[in-house]
Amino acid sequence: MKSAVITFPGSNRDGDVADALQQATGQAPARLWHADYELPRGTDLVVLPGGFSYGDYLRCGAIAGRAHLMEAVRKHAAAGGLVLGICNGFQILCESGLLPGVLMRNRDLRFVCKMQHLKVERNDTRYTRAYAAGQVIKVCIAHGDGNYEAHEETIRALEAEGRVAFRYCDANGAVGGAANPNGSTNDIAGIYSEKFNVLGMMPHPENLIDDLVGGIDGRGLFASLMKAA
Repeated sequence: MKSAVITFPGSNRDGDVADALQQATGQAPARLWHADYELPRGTDLVVLPGGFSYGDYLRCGAIAGRAHLMEAVRKHAAAGGLVLGICNGFQILCESGLLPGVLMRNRDLRFVCKMQHLKVERNDTRYTRAYAAGQVIKVCIAHGDGNYEAHEETIRALEAEGRVAFRYCDANGAVGGAANPNGSTNDIAGIYSEKFNVLGMMPHPENLIDDLVGGIDGRGLFASLMKAA
């Protein structure tokens, strides 16, 4: 698995996801800057990390979605390459047109930073093979704009095509109510592109790969990517 992590001005989880990738694959990812124009030859996976790109000016991810390097990312995705966006990276994927919908302000208009349970919707994708379908995992969230919204027809298509990757839930796997931390439609925490090669998600699996920091439920996503190589 040859991976690359893009750093934008204001990214703050790029080092964390690089460590997770190296732990899973045994190979350090390439580190790219937003003003670069090309991906390294042979790149399999591009990761857009969490943070506050460009200070969240205009809208979260709006400026980063139009960065020089994003054109190369769009070509990579169009060719079937893997693209993972976490938190601000998910916002960037929506702003760049690689995923539908938008991430709005949280329902309660407050920044939320806590541990959060998620339900894995399916395990037949390159991002979730190391999990079981319906498995409940515990990772962390940290965002003020994580409320996923889209047109009704888009939500219907996401559900009908099985493109919801993760849903917010409680420890028993029940969705809805207080288990939804930000008001996202249908408790959506992450979605796939039509070809299932692009994944955007608000939670942070890269921060739950070591027992010393609270758990290892995030490892499954990176282990799945290793299997996809």
